[in-house]
Amino acid sequence: MTAHPYTLYIKNMVCPRCIKAVTDILQELGIRPLAVELGMAALPVTPDKDWLNRLDVALEAQGFSRLEHPLEQLAEQIKNAVIELTHYRDGDRHINLSDYLSDRFHKDYSTLSKLFSEQTGTTLEKYAIAQKIERAKELLTYGELTLNEIAYRLDYSSAAYLSTQFKKTTGMTPGQFKKEASGRKPLTDV
Repeated sequence: MTAHPYTLYIKNMVCPRCIKAVTDILQELGIRPLAVELGMAALPVTPDKDWLNRLDVALEAQGFSRLEHPLEQLAEQIKNAVIELTHYRDGDRHINLSDYLSDRFHKDYSTLSKLFSEQTGTTLEKYAIAQKIERAKELLTYGELTLNEIAYRLDYSSAAYLSTQFKKTTGMTPGQFKKEASGRKPLTDV
């Protein structure tokens, strides 16, 4: 291994437990990462091919995979930015998604949206809505917030609009979902 910083891009890292799992894998393979965030890990050295092969096996065993192509890496980074904004930044509501992504990636939103669609087979807008609906499901399951409060947290103009989009996406109203409370998906499957 060469002593140059190296960034790994990793698919399916969607939560703090994923960050811990990838950190543990790297340490088990003998490298203490400089940083691990959703979708990426910064290493203090450039790994050799044998180490990367062992890493691929260890990642796959945990449901992750390494991304090598720059366009795949960017699409995964966009996914992770949407997940982070929707699920982990409750204090940052009312941020325009297109502005947020454009600022974060220093690219025009239409460019990011086109690349995302080409790489994932779905539109960025549909992906963002799916993430918001999964977050709404999570919040409904907890039962601590009203539908109005959930709509506000997820930056919907009204509870009625959230309800309409929820039903269109899931086939049931938020009230029906709350009664059943079993329709949540893992974030990697959204």
